[in-house]
Amino acid sequence: MNEYGSPTASQQNIHGIQIRVTNQHESDVARQTIKSTLQTLRLENDVKDSNGTIFEGYMQWTLKQDYIQSVMPELNTIDLSERLGLQPHSNPSDLYREIWLAMLANPTPWIYPSVDEIISAIRIRTFIVDAASKTVLNFNASEAERPNDCWTYHENTSFTVLPGSPLIEALIKATQPGPDGTVYSFSCYRATEYVLLLALAQEAQISNPALLAAMQQQWETRAVISGKFHDVFLKEAGTMEDPLPIRYYIPGDRIWFRNPDDSSSDVAGFEGSWVLYLGGGLFPNFWRRNKPFTIESKCVDVYHWRNSTFRDTNGELQMDESRVSELLDQTMTQPAEVAKIMRRMYRLRDPKGVYENGGCMDTSREFLRWVRPSTCDIIMPGYY
Repeated sequence: MNEYGSPTASQQNIHGIQIRVTNQHESDVARQTIKSTLQTLRLENDVKDSNGTIFEGYMQWTLKQDYIQSVMPELNTIDLSERLGLQPHSNPSDLYREIWLAMLANPTPWIYPSVDEIISAIRIRTFIVDAASKTVLNFNASEAERPNDCWTYHENTSFTVLPGSPLIEALIKATQPGPDGTVYSFSCYRATEYVLLLALAQEAQISNPALLAAMQQQWETRAVISGKFHDVFLKEAGTMEDPLPIRYYIPGDRIWFRNPDDSSSDVAGFEGSWVLYLGGGLFPNFWRRNKPFTIESKCVDVYHWRNSTFRDTNGELQMDESRVSELLDQTMTQPAEVAKIMRRMYRLRDPKGVYENGGCMDTSREFLRWVRPSTCDIIMPGYY
């Protein structure tokens, strides 16, 4: 049981990171690259590796069990930075360290087709955190807007970039306020897509320019959004049958906080909340940048959706977002009330369509696919 009385996953065999190698040269390169990284992170004495042995085509690195128990008991990475005195939001080296630590403790193996691919994967996570921390938007589940000097809209293609407008610059303009402070309207789901897409484009610019060119062409033709975005760009770890530990997050993960209230979940855009993990126990608040969420404040935020609905002049159920913010701020000054709400919310969610005893915590995490030219598994759908 965790501190709020909700069940957690039992301590499992730690699988960490596995890298595929096909010959001795690849094995030597992978081992030396990881060894150098661990030395830089001062983790060489806390990691168990396969000593150059290849098991069924893979080499493996994991944190030692006693080290895991000391810094992230029950795979609780939310408190990892606090336990180690890291400052991931102000020190890039500490963010890098937190990502590696969490990945090396993964309860199911992170499998990569090359050592280069894991270098890109971790760099992408730092790009996600950087972009998410700079993103400021207006929330709107039914209307959206983008800077008209680089974006255009058509109902058949959604928002596309104007020909000749670099995708990276267009994404930054849409999500990060410029000198005039203009912010644009997004749903939380689309906002996370833009942040992920920006991080992917930034990495592709470094390691796979052909992928960036394909992304540019795609977004000049037709945006990839919603379910198609997930299928094309993302992978998922954890399932309803085999959930990830409830406090196990890696900076750069995309996470869903489900609204477990049947009534208020009928309001468009409030079925749940998509967020990204920043590390250091924080999640971005795209609508109130100076007030990032902790896991407690995010649960309280979603909880108060049930207390903030109203019906408009057409009788349609709507959400009073100002009321949500007001109730959140009030509640967070009342520790006993926070604990009460957490006992209800801080538990794994029910299956789709079920509103019984589940909370708002999802069983899975989402992350971007492989990007290196020889192993990239991202295929643009074209004009689908």
